[in-house]
Amino acid sequence: MKPFYFMLLLISVWIIEGCKPDPYPDNPDYTVHKPRVKYKPSKRNLQKMVEQLQGSPYVWAEEGPDKFDCSGLTYYVYGSMGIELPRTAREQAKVGKRVKLSELKYGDLLFFATNPRKPHKITHVGIYLGDGWFTHASTVKKEVIYSNLYQSRYYKKHLRICRRYLPESDKAPSVAPWKATRTKTPKEEMPASSLPKPKRAVIVASKDLDEKLSHTKAGNFYVQAGSFKGKPNRTYLAKLKRYGYTYRLLTFHKDGTRINKLLIGPYRTKKEAREMLDAVRHDINPDAFIAEIR
Repeated sequence: MKPFYFMLLLISVWIIEGCKPDPYPDNPDYTVHKPRVKYKPSKRNLQKMVEQLQGSPYVWAEEGPDKFDCSGLTYYVYGSMGIELPRTAREQAKVGKRVKLSELKYGDLLFFATNPRKPHKITHVGIYLGDGWFTHASTVKKEVIYSNLYQSRYYKKHLRICRRYLPESDKAPSVAPWKATRTKTPKEEMPASSLPKPKRAVIVASKDLDEKLSHTKAGNFYVQAGSFKGKPNRTYLAKLKRYGYTYRLLTFHKDGTRINKLLIGPYRTKKEAREMLDAVRHDINPDAFIAEIR
């Protein structure tokens, strides 16, 4: 290549790179800008925005309309359909209907814990599109991209919880605009919150999400979520079902009183039960513990 053309190429690249916004500005705009409602809540309207926003730059603390951090993207697209979500990923993970990994539908949100030093803290979020694909504002690629949950050990390992906000009766779009190629595993997605940290982070952790929501059928280890005189009330049991836990009641009599132990499981190993313990303590009872029943 001739020196003149080489220099011209370098200058062009410099100009293009120079036009891109700084992904981590020195003075981020922490003001939350509520999006204008433009659409009715539907998967097809969500699809329109997903396609339009691909390639939008990642910028810390931004929630659109032309640049985003990860939770800013989900805040913007749902807010544009009149569905109000909290601004940060860790707060978004607390609302909506909890769904199993095996039950994911178009538009569900995937929440990840990407900080190796804080493996229970939600720091990243993406929008599920089907066949393992999801879209998100990536801190690695510095833009809104498509990634695949099943093709990436990184994302599968760090997935913690899934939530649903759209009407379940709504049909998913049939098109698949993403490229059907294997995605590269990112080194790390940085924490994606753009607002001050709350006093308590979301703590929902397990080695594999489906282990938490669809337990093994055989085993002697359980997480004991409570002990009751008589049967637990319906509200308590409904809470267990809402969070997707499989449970059983172990009944015995003590000093003439009927006692029911509420057991979540079973698990084949103590390690599997231990992986569930933090989630049960967060969702149900902070005093939960592991019990072995023979």
